[in-house]
Amino acid sequence: MDDLGQKWDAIYRQREGNDPEPATVLSQYTHLLPTTGLALDLACGLGGNAFLLAQHGLCVDAWDISSVAIEKIKKETSHLTQINAEVTDVAQAKLANNHYDVIVVSRFLDRQIVPKLISALKPQGLIFYQTFTLAKSHASGPSNPRFLLRRNELLSLFSELITVIYREDGNIGNTQLGLRNEAMLVAQKP
Repeated sequence: MDDLGQKWDAIYRQREGNDPEPATVLSQYTHLLPTTGLALDLACGLGGNAFLLAQHGLCVDAWDISSVAIEKIKKETSHLTQINAEVTDVAQAKLANNHYDVIVVSRFLDRQIVPKLISALKPQGLIFYQTFTLAKSHASGPSNPRFLLRRNELLSLFSELITVIYREDGNIGNTQLGLRNEAMLVAQKP
């Protein structure tokens, strides 16, 4: 196992007892989900997004580099057939073209895989994306700029898709309220 997998295994070993939360972009916009189809929860962590997608009738591939996270998901889904959890280095993953109705990515950023994500969406498919930004109102998330979005960057990364929802509050107004330190996008493949 590589260093990155070991790092995330150690993090997920410490997270006990709490039900994993879905990303805000998914929980606030579940009404946009199709009622059937195939979804991908990329860099799924403990599976909060995968569980929500399955509850809404989708079959879900849940991929993460952490074997600890995937084992925890498998324990929780032993009675479910609609979640397929696999240890996968998502940066190296092969994605079939026009395969997924929904792709969810939360708190993960690898700009090089964006074209593969777009290709993996079926026509009319949706991507729900939420991750950290360079503009910070408080210390949270990564500090390495490689893993942080510039202002409106999600819009440019997914410019060939149709924007349905975009939100990035930045540091405007009362920074104790709103979506801070993150941006979210829901977009549809034409």
